[in-house]
Amino acid sequence: MTARAALLLFADGRLPAGGYAHSGGLEESVRTGRVRDAQSLESFLEGRARTVGLVLAAFAARSCRAARDPDPLPELEVLDAELDARTPSPAQRETSRQLGRQLHRLLTGMAHHPLLERLPRAPHQPLVLGAACGLYGLRPLDAALAALHESVTGPAVAAVRLMSIDPFRTHAALARIAPSLDRLAERALEHCDGSPHDMPAAAAPLLDVVAEVHATRSERLFAS
Repeated sequence: MTARAALLLFADGRLPAGGYAHSGGLEESVRTGRVRDAQSLESFLEGRARTVGLVLAAFAARSCRAARDPDPLPELEVLDAELDARTPSPAQRETSRQLGRQLHRLLTGMAHHPLLERLPRAPHQPLVLGAACGLYGLRPLDAALAALHESVTGPAVAAVRLMSIDPFRTHAALARIAPSLDRLAERALEHCDGSPHDMPAAAAPLLDVVAEVHATRSERLFAS
Protein backbone atom coordinates (compact mmCIF):
# COMPACT_ATOMS: atom_id res chain seq x y z
CA MET A 1 0.00 0.00 0.00
CA THR A 2 1.36 3.41 -0.96
CA ALA A 3 1.72 6.26 1.52
CA ARG A 4 -1.07 8.25 -0.14
CA ALA A 5 -3.45 5.31 -0.01
CA ALA A 6 -2.52 4.72 3.64
CA LEU A 7 -3.33 8.33 4.54
CA LEU A 8 -6.75 8.06 2.89
CA LEU A 9 -7.38 4.81 4.72
CA PHE A 10 -6.38 6.14 8.16
CA ALA A 11 -8.51 9.28 7.69
CA ASP A 12 -11.58 7.32 6.53
CA GLY A 13 -14.40 7.44 9.08
CA ARG A 14 -15.51 4.00 7.91
CA LEU A 15 -12.30 2.45 9.24
CA PRO A 16 -13.51 -0.43 11.46
CA ALA A 17 -11.61 0.75 14.53
CA GLY A 18 -14.50 1.96 16.67
CA GLY A 19 -14.47 5.69 15.99
CA TYR A 20 -17.99 5.62 14.57
CA ALA A 21 -19.27 4.56 18.03
CA HIS A 22 -17.91 7.66 19.77
CA SER A 23 -19.18 11.24 19.69
CA GLY A 24 -16.18 12.88 21.35
CA GLY A 25 -18.32 14.42 24.08
CA LEU A 26 -20.95 15.75 21.69
CA GLU A 27 -23.81 13.51 22.86
CA GLU A 28 -23.64 14.80 26.43
CA SER A 29 -23.14 18.37 25.19
CA VAL A 30 -26.30 18.08 23.10
CA ARG A 31 -28.18 16.53 26.01
CA THR A 32 -27.33 19.48 28.26
CA GLY A 33 -28.12 22.08 25.59
CA ARG A 34 -24.58 23.39 25.17
CA VAL A 35 -24.71 22.33 21.52
CA ARG A 36 -28.12 23.01 20.00
CA ASP A 37 -27.67 24.21 16.41
CA ALA A 38 -25.21 24.48 13.54
CA GLN A 39 -23.49 27.53 14.99
CA SER A 40 -22.87 26.01 18.42
CA LEU A 41 -21.79 22.76 16.76
CA GLU A 42 -19.15 24.62 14.77
CA SER A 43 -17.91 26.30 17.95
CA PHE A 44 -17.74 22.89 19.65
CA LEU A 45 -15.71 21.43 16.80
CA GLU A 46 -13.35 24.40 16.69
CA GLY A 47 -12.81 24.27 20.45
CA ARG A 48 -12.23 20.53 20.40
CA ALA A 49 -9.65 20.91 17.62
CA ARG A 50 -7.74 23.64 19.45
CA THR A 51 -7.52 21.65 22.67
CA VAL A 52 -7.90 17.88 22.48
CA GLY A 53 -7.15 17.86 18.75
CA LEU A 54 -3.85 19.71 19.12
CA VAL A 55 -2.67 17.36 21.85
CA LEU A 56 -3.61 14.25 19.88
CA ALA A 57 -2.00 15.67 16.73
CA ALA A 58 1.28 16.40 18.51
CA PHE A 59 1.47 12.90 19.96
CA ALA A 60 0.56 11.31 16.62
CA ALA A 61 3.22 13.36 14.81
CA ARG A 62 5.91 12.49 17.33
CA SER A 63 4.96 8.81 17.28
CA CYS A 64 5.21 8.89 13.49
CA ARG A 65 8.74 10.21 13.67
CA ALA A 66 9.69 7.78 16.45
CA ALA A 67 8.48 4.83 14.37
CA ARG A 68 11.36 5.46 11.97
CA ASP A 69 14.01 5.11 14.68
CA PRO A 70 15.94 1.83 15.01
CA ASP A 71 14.40 1.23 18.45
CA PRO A 72 11.28 3.41 18.87
CA LEU A 73 9.74 1.47 21.74
CA PRO A 74 11.36 3.41 24.63
CA GLU A 75 10.12 6.76 23.30
CA LEU A 76 6.66 5.38 22.54
CA GLU A 77 6.39 4.11 26.11
CA VAL A 78 7.31 7.56 27.43
CA LEU A 79 4.79 9.21 25.10
CA ASP A 80 2.11 6.78 26.26
CA ALA A 81 2.70 7.80 29.89
CA GLU A 82 2.82 11.50 28.98
CA LEU A 83 -0.51 11.30 27.14
CA ASP A 84 -2.00 9.45 30.09
CA ALA A 85 -0.98 12.37 32.32
CA ARG A 86 -2.69 14.78 29.92
CA THR A 87 -5.97 12.87 30.04
CA PRO A 88 -7.40 13.50 33.53
CA SER A 89 -10.76 11.87 32.84
CA PRO A 90 -10.68 8.09 33.46
CA ALA A 91 -13.51 7.69 30.95
CA GLN A 92 -11.52 9.48 28.25
CA ARG A 93 -8.38 7.47 29.04
CA GLU A 94 -10.36 4.24 28.65
CA THR A 95 -11.88 5.46 25.38
CA SER A 96 -8.47 6.39 23.97
CA ARG A 97 -6.99 3.04 24.91
CA GLN A 98 -10.03 1.15 23.61
CA LEU A 99 -9.68 2.89 20.26
CA GLY A 100 -5.95 2.19 20.34
CA ARG A 101 -6.56 -1.52 20.88
CA GLN A 102 -9.05 -1.64 18.02
CA LEU A 103 -6.77 0.25 15.63
CA HIS A 104 -3.86 -1.98 16.63
CA ARG A 105 -5.96 -5.07 15.93
CA LEU A 106 -6.85 -3.70 12.50
CA LEU A 107 -3.24 -2.87 11.64
CA THR A 108 -1.88 -6.26 12.67
CA GLY A 109 -4.49 -7.81 10.39
CA MET A 110 -3.31 -5.63 7.49
CA ALA A 111 0.41 -6.30 7.80
CA HIS A 112 2.95 -7.87 10.12
CA HIS A 113 5.62 -5.60 11.54
CA PRO A 114 7.79 -6.12 14.63
CA LEU A 115 6.94 -2.67 16.00
CA LEU A 116 3.22 -3.41 15.99
CA GLU A 117 3.86 -6.50 18.05
CA ARG A 118 5.95 -4.55 20.57
CA LEU A 119 3.71 -1.54 21.16
CA PRO A 120 2.68 -0.91 24.79
CA ARG A 121 -0.31 -2.97 25.82
CA ALA A 122 -3.56 -1.09 25.13
CA PRO A 123 -1.75 1.99 23.79
CA HIS A 124 -3.44 5.35 23.32
CA GLN A 125 -5.03 5.70 19.90
CA PRO A 126 -2.91 8.61 18.55
CA LEU A 127 0.27 6.68 19.31
CA VAL A 128 -0.94 3.72 17.24
CA LEU A 129 -2.09 6.07 14.47
CA GLY A 130 1.24 7.90 14.42
CA ALA A 131 3.28 4.72 14.46
CA ALA A 132 1.20 3.32 11.61
CA CYS A 133 1.73 6.49 9.59
CA GLY A 134 5.49 6.18 10.10
CA LEU A 135 5.52 2.52 9.09
CA TYR A 136 3.68 3.34 5.85
CA GLY A 137 6.06 6.13 4.90
CA LEU A 138 3.87 9.06 5.86
CA ARG A 139 5.24 12.28 7.33
CA PRO A 140 4.64 13.53 10.89
CA LEU A 141 2.55 16.32 9.33
CA ASP A 142 0.32 13.68 7.73
CA ALA A 143 -0.12 11.96 11.10
CA ALA A 144 -1.00 15.28 12.76
CA LEU A 145 -3.57 16.10 10.09
CA ALA A 146 -5.12 12.62 10.32
CA ALA A 147 -5.46 12.97 14.10
CA LEU A 148 -6.99 16.44 13.82
CA HIS A 149 -9.33 15.30 11.06
CA GLU A 150 -10.55 12.45 13.20
CA SER A 151 -10.98 14.68 16.27
CA VAL A 152 -13.65 16.76 14.49
CA THR A 153 -15.20 14.53 11.86
CA GLY A 154 -16.30 11.94 14.42
CA PRO A 155 -18.40 14.44 16.40
CA ALA A 156 -19.63 16.05 13.15
CA VAL A 157 -20.97 12.73 11.88
CA ALA A 158 -22.47 11.98 15.29
CA ALA A 159 -24.29 15.34 15.17
CA VAL A 160 -26.47 14.11 12.32
CA ARG A 161 -27.81 11.34 14.56
CA LEU A 162 -28.04 13.46 17.70
CA MET A 163 -29.54 16.67 16.32
CA SER A 164 -32.08 17.77 13.76
CA ILE A 165 -29.36 19.14 11.52
CA ASP A 166 -28.74 19.00 7.80
CA PRO A 167 -25.58 16.95 7.11
CA PHE A 168 -24.66 19.47 4.42
CA ARG A 169 -24.41 22.10 7.17
CA THR A 170 -22.14 19.93 9.29
CA HIS A 171 -19.74 19.47 6.38
CA ALA A 172 -19.89 23.17 5.62
CA ALA A 173 -18.78 23.75 9.21
CA LEU A 174 -15.92 21.28 8.73
CA ALA A 175 -14.87 23.14 5.59
CA ARG A 176 -14.80 26.45 7.44
CA ILE A 177 -12.53 25.12 10.19
CA ALA A 178 -10.23 23.27 7.77
CA PRO A 179 -7.70 26.16 7.61
CA SER A 180 -7.52 26.05 11.40
CA LEU A 181 -6.69 22.34 11.23
CA ASP A 182 -3.81 23.08 8.87
CA ARG A 183 -2.39 25.66 11.28
CA LEU A 184 -2.81 23.34 14.25
CA ALA A 185 -1.02 20.54 12.40
CA GLU A 186 1.94 22.87 11.85
CA ARG A 187 1.93 23.72 15.55
CA ALA A 188 1.88 20.04 16.40
CA LEU A 189 5.10 19.54 14.41
CA GLU A 190 6.90 21.97 16.72
CA HIS A 191 6.78 19.28 19.41
CA CYS A 192 8.53 16.54 17.44
CA ASP A 193 11.83 17.59 18.99
CA GLY A 194 12.77 18.30 22.57
CA SER A 195 11.70 16.55 25.74
CA PRO A 196 8.48 14.50 25.70
CA HIS A 197 7.66 16.20 29.01
CA ASP A 198 7.22 19.46 27.05
CA MET A 199 4.50 18.08 24.78
CA PRO A 200 1.37 20.29 24.61
CA ALA A 201 -1.19 19.96 27.38
CA ALA A 202 -4.08 22.06 26.07
CA ALA A 203 -7.00 21.31 28.37
CA ALA A 204 -10.74 21.06 27.79
CA PRO A 205 -12.09 20.62 31.35
CA LEU A 206 -15.72 20.65 30.26
CA LEU A 207 -15.09 17.71 27.93
CA ASP A 208 -13.56 15.86 30.88
CA VAL A 209 -16.64 16.57 32.97
CA VAL A 210 -19.15 15.51 30.31
CA ALA A 211 -17.13 12.34 29.65
CA GLU A 212 -17.50 11.28 33.27
CA VAL A 213 -21.21 12.11 33.32
CA HIS A 214 -21.79 10.32 30.03
CA ALA A 215 -20.10 7.19 31.34
CA THR A 216 -22.81 6.90 34.03
CA ARG A 217 -25.70 7.06 31.56
CA SER A 218 -27.61 3.84 31.08
CA GLU A 219 -29.24 5.10 27.86
CA ARG A 220 -26.93 6.54 25.24
CA LEU A 221 -26.33 6.29 21.51
CA PHE A 222 -22.54 6.60 21.67
CA ALA A 223 -19.92 5.07 23.92
CA SER A 224 -18.36 8.49 24.56
